[in-house]
Amino acid sequence: MSKSQKIIYFVISGLFFLFAIVQWNDPDPLIWILFYDVMSLIYILLAIKNKFAFHLAIVMSIICLVSMAVILPEIFQWMKDGMPSIVQSMKAEIPTIEYTREFLGLFLSLLACVWVIRKHKTTITNN
Repeated sequence: MSKSQKIIYFVISGLFFLFAIVQWNDPDPLIWILFYDVMSLIYILLAIKNKFAFHLAIVMSIICLVSMAVILPEIFQWMKDGMPSIVQSMKAEIPTIEYTREFLGLFLSLLACVWVIRKHKTTITNN
């Protein structure tokens, strides 16, 4: 692994850590702080070549998919409501806006997990 790859992994880890920090104003902060901290940990583990990153990414992918499926009806309601802005204020006044933000965070996390899983599978097949 090159030095630039490690730097990128630590930057991504730092971004997920920042996502965790800004969750304090969320209606359910502890869940989301823990969630984003685990996402941050995955990229730290990836940077130090710990194979546990792969297994943790699989678990988090499942959590993301299940959570997204649960929230999906709220996303449809948000669309039905005319897709009101999700960035008007930090405190979401309408529940569908909060769910939409959560859905987008889960989707971003899912993409990050899928990338880790694919990276791991590519590394195995190349060795």
